[in-house]
Amino acid sequence: MSYSTRNPASGAADSDKPVIWTVSVSRLSDLFRDITLEYDHLAMIEPLHLGFDEAARHLRERMATERCDVVIAAGSNAAYLKGRVSVPVVVAKASGFDVMQALSRARQVSGRIGVITYQEPLPELAEFASTFGIAIAQRTYVTEEDARAGINQLKAAGIEVIVGAGLITDLAEEAGLSAVFLYSAASIRQAFDDALEMARLTQLEANRGRRTPAPETRRARRGLHDLRGESSAMERLRQTVVLYARSPATVLIHGETGSGKELVAQAIHREGPRRGANRPFVAVNCGAIAESLLESELFGHEEGAFTGARRGGHAGLFEAANTGTLFLDEIGEMPLALQTRLLRVLEEREVMRVGGTRPVPIDVRVVSATHCDLEARVREGRFRADLFYRLAVLRLRLPPLRERLPDIAPLAEWSLKNALAALDARPHPNLHAEVAACAALLEAYDWPGNVRELRNLMERLALFLAAEPLQALTPSFLLSIAPELGMQATLPVSMSGSESIAAVLARYGGQRDAAAKHLGISRTTLWRRLKTENP
Repeated sequence: MSYSTRNPASGAADSDKPVIWTVSVSRLSDLFRDITLEYDHLAMIEPLHLGFDEAARHLRERMATERCDVVIAAGSNAAYLKGRVSVPVVVAKASGFDVMQALSRARQVSGRIGVITYQEPLPELAEFASTFGIAIAQRTYVTEEDARAGINQLKAAGIEVIVGAGLITDLAEEAGLSAVFLYSAASIRQAFDDALEMARLTQLEANRGRRTPAPETRRARRGLHDLRGESSAMERLRQTVVLYARSPATVLIHGETGSGKELVAQAIHREGPRRGANRPFVAVNCGAIAESLLESELFGHEEGAFTGARRGGHAGLFEAANTGTLFLDEIGEMPLALQTRLLRVLEEREVMRVGGTRPVPIDVRVVSATHCDLEARVREGRFRADLFYRLAVLRLRLPPLRERLPDIAPLAEWSLKNALAALDARPHPNLHAEVAACAALLEAYDWPGNVRELRNLMERLALFLAAEPLQALTPSFLLSIAPELGMQATLPVSMSGSESIAAVLARYGGQRDAAAKHLGISRTTLWRRLKTENP
């Protein structure tokens, strides 16, 4: 049985949307249905309530006459379909948060918990069980018979609640046990996002002979309000984003890993005249694609352009981003040969596909980003000087988190609340005071991974707080979860690297309190050593 979310009245406007089919046979269907409502304006999504051989046969029969760009499935069903259908299968995967959230709910039912996963056990469960003194028995399965046998074994061993995917929870309840479903809405949304990106690539390759590709399915989902922080550095950054958004000129964003380069690029797109619903935001990581593929991915290729070229040709990302914004992340990793082609595209405002003879006019704003020193690479001959100046008409430096000390505690609190909400856990009423008590510890850390590292740490912390609702957030508890904070905070000045006191002070914008905290010394000692360095 299947049903469709397609609207026949939508007409030709829907014909260019990606076509995604979701396949499930269990309670995952309900979650797929709920998430589908959030994505139906971006794709033609049809849920199919089928599994395994029946699903594979049904998909093959329909694909003979109908278009499908991507299939979304989960667990054993997804593993079965892979290789049995001719389109990509995106696997919806339960995250670590899903597992911990499910265990937290299971523990409310019983302390005797069983976890059954497809093919492979979860090694991190042993540490979790040891930390919280929970008895967790693990089993794996490949077939439905394996799953039934595992459930019967666990039941015989006194297990009272089973954690697993849809098939497992259905079988557990049949056996008279309590069951906790593993997947969360966040994980399914991630699968839909992956499917949209996969569908976009599939769709571009299917546009045989067309000069203009299908409308880009990706939108800039982040805006100015997502650039969080009340420090003077962040206020200047937001003002610069608004200013740069008004201009059609290229922007070069420089920032360390995790500092939010793509977030800023999306905000520039959203705040400018290219923010309309039909104005795409297309992103590509120049360091993540092999050189042999990057040229075709960016500029496209014609049929027969090289061995293995797609029949009908392939529209590149410049064409996909037409009338919108193309974000070139890690631009410093682009090979020299492609730098020459990119410069020509920027100068001529037209793109020539690989193997093509006719230029395709484009109207694209290019925003690029790097974590490396591009000017140094220019001096070394590893990056073209003329391309650098063409990309860097407008320049934007993102402040690392260690230069935004007033933002660290508020960001930590906000991230922790979001992580707890994702686990369906309520924050403590006095969470603000608890985070404030940990502020000194958080601010003493250098945060080499910047905001991304802070967010990841808060997600890790949320798992433990959700599992132990009575546990207060104290500096000692935080250190037990994140010992890296204490390791750096206690380093003596002699071990802080080759930086001088003046260099550290400059890094913190002249803020002596911040520099002293980083070095683990008092302001007086900082002043004395600064005088020693500069007599």
